[in-house]
Amino acid sequence: MTRSLFKGNFWSADILSTVGYDSIIQHLNNGRKNCKEFEEFLKERAAVEERYGKDLLSLSRKKPCGQSETNTLKRALEVFKQQVDSVAQCHIQLAQSLREEARKMEEFREKQKLQRKKTELIMDAIHKQKSLQFKKTMDAKKNYEQKCRDKDEAEQAVSRSANLVNPKQQEKLFVKLATSKTAVEDSDKAYMLHISTLDKVREEWQSEHIKACEAFEAQECERINFFRNALWLHVNQLSQQCVTSDEMYEQVRKSLEMCSIQKDIEYFVNQRKTGQIPPAPIMYENFYSPQKNAVPPGKATAPNLARRGPLPIPKTSPDDPDYSLVDDYSLLYQ
Repeated sequence: MTRSLFKGNFWSADILSTVGYDSIIQHLNNGRKNCKEFEEFLKERAAVEERYGKDLLSLSRKKPCGQSETNTLKRALEVFKQQVDSVAQCHIQLAQSLREEARKMEEFREKQKLQRKKTELIMDAIHKQKSLQFKKTMDAKKNYEQKCRDKDEAEQAVSRSANLVNPKQQEKLFVKLATSKTAVEDSDKAYMLHISTLDKVREEWQSEHIKACEAFEAQECERINFFRNALWLHVNQLSQQCVTSDEMYEQVRKSLEMCSIQKDIEYFVNQRKTGQIPPAPIMYENFYSPQKNAVPPGKATAPNLARRGPLPIPKTSPDDPDYSLVDDYSLLYQ
């Protein structure tokens, strides 16, 4: 620990001034405020990490991501979803760690507050005592000075009345002078007593001021060290989160390295192939050609219901009276 600097640099020539003490107290208050701000920062960061973790977890578990992929790419996507889920859990755990650090900062801040309170109560009391004794001393000084002026006036009055014939007036002046001398002696003693008391109070105040400076400096050193370590730990936690996330994403990269484009293509072909023979070319068909009803190669045969079959050949010649009969059916009106 460095040598004490507070006790040698926060004095004032004015005995009533507390500017040095007030400056230290203001600095300690600012330090406590800074710890409170960092504590609130940790809480807010924890909320951000938790919100991000939960959103990432929801995204990983609810949002489809290449769900129809197959074979090696499918396995890589499964690893990706698993690792994203793990990263999300790490962010939620980080949020809990940050809240724990914020709690430690709050406890430290409150501990220092209680420690300071004891010293501040002592200093407040000694400041009041010093101010009160200083006022009493100044009042005693004023009274002493006034008594001295009264004595001086009495002496001058006696000197001026040396030629007076009236002995009674001279006697009164001498009595007044004697009284004023007694008053000067009494006020002088009272003044000196207050000066002595004030000096004791001053020495006591200086002693307490030095103790307070040493206590406050030690406390400030402790606060700076604690704050520094807390900040160091915080960035270490963030760095570790990055390292952990990268390790998880490395698993995804490794699974992607195992992904084979050729295997995925072959897998798809083997699972979904429909045949290896393409359709035959479509042939031209002449309507009047005897082969118009021939079935093209590669095409399944089926009854052609869209066309009528060939007409029946008459059994009689055109000159025969029965020519008008087709299979015993008369085409003539009877």
